[in-house]
Amino acid sequence: MGCCFGAPLQRDLSLWCAGEEPDSCSPTPALLLPTWSSLQNYTAEPQEKCFPEETMASGNPRQLDPGDQPAQVAESPLETESVSLAVGEGFPTEIALVFSVESHTSQCVNSQLQKAARKKLWALENDDKDICDLFKELSARLVCIQAQKDRFLLTFKTTEEIWKFSTYLALGYVACCLEHLLFDRGYWLNCSLVEDTGIRITVDEDHLATMYLGLLLQEGQFFSRAVFNVPQPLEGGEESLKLHENELVHVKDIGKESKWEGMSLSTGQRGLVAVAAIEPLPHPFYQWFLKNNPMSCGTSKEISGTTSQPIGTGRCTATEDHRGRGWDELSFSKGDSIEVVGFLIPGLLWFVGKSTSSGTIGFVQSKHIAAETCEPLGKGSVFLSEEEKSSLLLLPGSEQHYTSLLEDLARTDITSVYRLAGFEPTATFPGGPSEAALQGYKDVQLFKTCGESAANSLSTPSDTEQSSPEGEASPTALEEFLLREPDDLDDPKFFIDLNAGHMEDAEVFDPILTFLNQERYVAPFQSLYDLSFSFLRSTFYGFSDEDKLVLYLETSRNWAKRTHLGWAHTRLCFLLGRLCIKRVKFSQARVYFEEAMNVMDKGFDDLPLLAALHVNLAAIYLKQKMRHKFFSMLGKAVALLACLPGHCFSSENELEVVKYILREAIVVGNAPLEARACFLVVKLFLQLGKYDEVLPFAERLQFLSTCVSSQDSSATCLDTTPILSYLYDKKYLPHITLASTRLFVPSGIKGAPTPIWRAGLVLQNTSKLLGSQLGRSSVPALACLYLRHALAFSHESGAVSTQKTLCAVLSKMYLQHDMLDRALYYSARAVALGRLMSEEEAFESSLFLGWMYVLASQPAKAKAIMLRLLHSLRETDSVTQDGAVRNLLAIALKEEGKVKKAAENYLWALNKAKETGNRQNQAIALANFGHLTLSCGASQLAESYFLQSVQLYIELQGGEDSEIELVQVLLWLAQAMLSRHRIEDSKLCYELALVFALKSHNVKSQLHITESLCHFYSKVSPNPGACITYHEHWVSLAQQLRDREIEGKVLQTLSQLYQTLDIPKSLRRSLDCTKQSLRIFIDLGETVKAAQAWLQAGRLYYLLQEDELVEMYFQAAIQTALNPGELSVAMDLYEEAGDIFFNGNRNRHRAVEYYRGGAVPLARKLKATRTELRLFNKLAELHIGLQGYEKALEFATLAARLSSSAGDQLQELVAFHRLATVYYFLQIYEMAEDCYLKTLALHSPVLQCAEEAMYYCKVYCRLGNLTLHKLKDEQDAAAYFLLALAAATELGDQKLQGAIHAKLALIYNAPLW
Repeated sequence: MGCCFGAPLQRDLSLWCAGEEPDSCSPTPALLLPTWSSLQNYTAEPQEKCFPEETMASGNPRQLDPGDQPAQVAESPLETESVSLAVGEGFPTEIALVFSVESHTSQCVNSQLQKAARKKLWALENDDKDICDLFKELSARLVCIQAQKDRFLLTFKTTEEIWKFSTYLALGYVACCLEHLLFDRGYWLNCSLVEDTGIRITVDEDHLATMYLGLLLQEGQFFSRAVFNVPQPLEGGEESLKLHENELVHVKDIGKESKWEGMSLSTGQRGLVAVAAIEPLPHPFYQWFLKNNPMSCGTSKEISGTTSQPIGTGRCTATEDHRGRGWDELSFSKGDSIEVVGFLIPGLLWFVGKSTSSGTIGFVQSKHIAAETCEPLGKGSVFLSEEEKSSLLLLPGSEQHYTSLLEDLARTDITSVYRLAGFEPTATFPGGPSEAALQGYKDVQLFKTCGESAANSLSTPSDTEQSSPEGEASPTALEEFLLREPDDLDDPKFFIDLNAGHMEDAEVFDPILTFLNQERYVAPFQSLYDLSFSFLRSTFYGFSDEDKLVLYLETSRNWAKRTHLGWAHTRLCFLLGRLCIKRVKFSQARVYFEEAMNVMDKGFDDLPLLAALHVNLAAIYLKQKMRHKFFSMLGKAVALLACLPGHCFSSENELEVVKYILREAIVVGNAPLEARACFLVVKLFLQLGKYDEVLPFAERLQFLSTCVSSQDSSATCLDTTPILSYLYDKKYLPHITLASTRLFVPSGIKGAPTPIWRAGLVLQNTSKLLGSQLGRSSVPALACLYLRHALAFSHESGAVSTQKTLCAVLSKMYLQHDMLDRALYYSARAVALGRLMSEEEAFESSLFLGWMYVLASQPAKAKAIMLRLLHSLRETDSVTQDGAVRNLLAIALKEEGKVKKAAENYLWALNKAKETGNRQNQAIALANFGHLTLSCGASQLAESYFLQSVQLYIELQGGEDSEIELVQVLLWLAQAMLSRHRIEDSKLCYELALVFALKSHNVKSQLHITESLCHFYSKVSPNPGACITYHEHWVSLAQQLRDREIEGKVLQTLSQLYQTLDIPKSLRRSLDCTKQSLRIFIDLGETVKAAQAWLQAGRLYYLLQEDELVEMYFQAAIQTALNPGELSVAMDLYEEAGDIFFNGNRNRHRAVEYYRGGAVPLARKLKATRTELRLFNKLAELHIGLQGYEKALEFATLAARLSSSAGDQLQELVAFHRLATVYYFLQIYEMAEDCYLKTLALHSPVLQCAEEAMYYCKVYCRLGNLTLHKLKDEQDAAAYFLLALAAATELGDQKLQGAIHAKLALIYNAPLW
């Protein structure tokens, strides 16, 4: 892994998740450890727990050379500065990660998407499992989510966690992972929006670097570099370690603040080191690598630090005369032109050169030539040749796996299995994406050259589409990574019967000696040198065990030695040495290799052999700690290993030499050599299949390339993203795999991963993430962009079959997400492409397109396609296909209202299914018949067809699709029974449908059926217990689907159901449901619903008699509405809160403050006259009940005046009636009489209904009693009672008439009358 730490120049690390074709190697700033002095200043100030919100970095990021060293300090006496090791006293423990969603086009924040991401974060605050899993995969630990500030607080427990996280951050993976987490399917289905959107990540790198240093100190030992020379102390002084500037030293905490124990990596000496004399190595990768790969031979002088000179190639000029000391060194004169064989790497003592005058090849010392005369390695290559870059992209295996995956997704059974009317099992998402997510959608046409008419019709494709299936390039299968197996059909084979007694016959060995004595490298030698020992299976075959082969090779070696066949002798010694290494006999192998080296005198004619001998021998010297021999061999071995492109590994032991080179490059700060070494490690580990071990080196290689490209904008960096994606997939890291794949830009290199590979990898890892959420044969929305890129690539390459497959997959995907217009487009494309392939492919695609038209409510177009297909089937005997077409034609005819013709085609389809004995198709045809008859009102006949269909389905016991179809048929059967008022039977059908949906684990079907059952038990056959049970199940299904909107809505309903039971236990459960819905509405930003939930919670606390919490929840509800300025909602909430007290039996007086103090002012402000009038009436009624008649008179008078000005006669009547009542209680009887008469005057003089007559009767009775008993006016009283008697007579109420007669008799019999 490649992120680094050191003294930062830029305070914030801002990284992008780029758009459509992002540059995966975009410049990224590096994280560096602070210096000791800055650390002292930092730790002197106590840090807060939560860091302030970071701002986005502006300007160009700091350009850092990967080999940069910390600022060097001039040689000076040791200072007494020290660093406290009290970790936790001043070191930060948490870091803020801030994100912003930005548009590439506008170069500013996309506020709509930012808001959507924030809402998703609010939801994750209460259910953070997904985001915890994400950050765990990113090697970070989530402390908390601060959604309002668009940030996360993270912490780390080990240095390795920070190392990995900082690497993912630098490579852009964190931003991509957040993009996958925060956006829903509506975003991913809008490709133009995805291409224009990027997430910017902002992290305070000082905090991150200081956290890393704190954990490093906590571990107590790490690697550092001397910042100045430290001389040997005088005799008798403290045992200090002598150091040279830039020398690497491993330090260990021994409890002293000013000095630590150190060991020089160059000399191996130990001693005390002053804190001020060292700086920790800035790169976490260096700390990890040096810790896990300790040096055994110290350091050599064969490798030096790099300069600004890049890796060179081409020709250079000799600067002095030189006479080679051996056959392998090149002799030349000053001014001679020398061609570099491979590379000239700055800092290496040797390279391989070729004299342009003599053609001789040999080793050349770098100091003897002018390196600046060489040409830099090709633009964009940086560290590797073009061939090596290509080899890195040849991943193990081929694209065949992903092609098969796409073909499986595209496969349909529509030509053999009928379809239920209007029902498509694969359409698992009934709702399309939100308008907000699709705002500004611009559909990018990927087939501009393919003709536009195919999207709308079945016309013949344009000439540009006329490419034959045979022209499609099939994926290349690779059997080995980087190294192709040779075609051994023509390789020479050698076998001798060792028991035949011919061992002393020289002629017996002539074939092998002649073969191995060739002076130059030939292709069959590849099997002798490769890592897999393939010569054991090809060149030398038939030996029962290796001992016999060794005897054969040993005898051949002796004959080669006798006959002075140098090349054969050398190669036989090399093969014997390889077999010894295979048997872990390193000393014996060393003897053979040294003999081969001594015999060789023209090794440059076979460079693979020369390189293998040098590197294998150096590896053995290193393993056996033969320091002097190793150093004498190292310089030329490094030149052969690192400078020659396309090195062929012959032994796993070579890894030790490569790692030693990497250690040396780190020690001296040679970045080009470090990159070459990382490349070789990656190459070897991949050949060995050690995927866990290769990952850090591949990430470091990508990081080094990124750093170099950031300095040179004209250079194209090495893109190891395909390898990283492949490795992450192997390690089952789906989040990081998707992020890496998101940044991968497919190249045009032959054999390299293509957009098809990328699309397949995305589909594979999305299924890992979603698991059971992704149904069988479902295509996730996240794959949309990659599928469309793959389609464009297939079109450019002329792969017709692949184009059709991708069009079918895209059509299915859009169908699943209820975007039928785009599903139709790609289905039409598949038809056009199918015609180029075969009639069978065209038939299937056309039939599927017709079905799409049916689902899109375009029956006329569907009918036209079906009639055309039926015409094409006339001369065939395909009964099943004929039935499938007839069934779809009948569905289209039914949609057009042509019931008779639809029935005829259904009958035809049913007969065809019976003819073939296909029970599933018979069941579907019968169900469609039932659906047709049900739509015509023939419920009994429909029920008969449905029952036959259900019986066939139950007998089938088929797969998942059959069970989903059975569920739909049972729902239709339930509807048919309901129309005939067979309540119990319909209930049984609904519940059976739920059973089968549970059996098939289809959550969407369960959701639909559960909703139907909830409606059934609440409206059709009320049953509170059953209704509550199914609502609870509905909530659990919404939780499985993670649909928080549905969950919140159902929880609200469930709360009301529990409340209706009106017992303490049910009220408590209702309160729990309300609080759950409240959390959801807050997370979703649903202000109005959240306010209503606050109010409902307060209502429930009132019912539970927990009055101390009631006011708090009411105020929270009102404040929630007032904050965004929802005055109308706040007014309603004030009134509802008052109603709870008004209609209750406790604290009724509290309603006044909500009515008078809250609702009335808002009603006046909003000019809501009706609401104000209603509130005055309630206040008057409330004060009457509280016997506050004076206040009641005030509000009743206001209500009467307001109702008169409003012109609402009914409200005016109510107001005056209540005013009359108040006057009555105040004993102002004359005014009461006037108000009652006013109410009667507001009525029509002619009675309109019985209720009006009853009102007249009661009011006149009240007036009669009032005038008789209070005003003592018997004459007026008699008149009122007579009017009341007339109204009672109109009603025909004998009892009421009798009571009035009694009153009148009392008046007439009075003495004064």
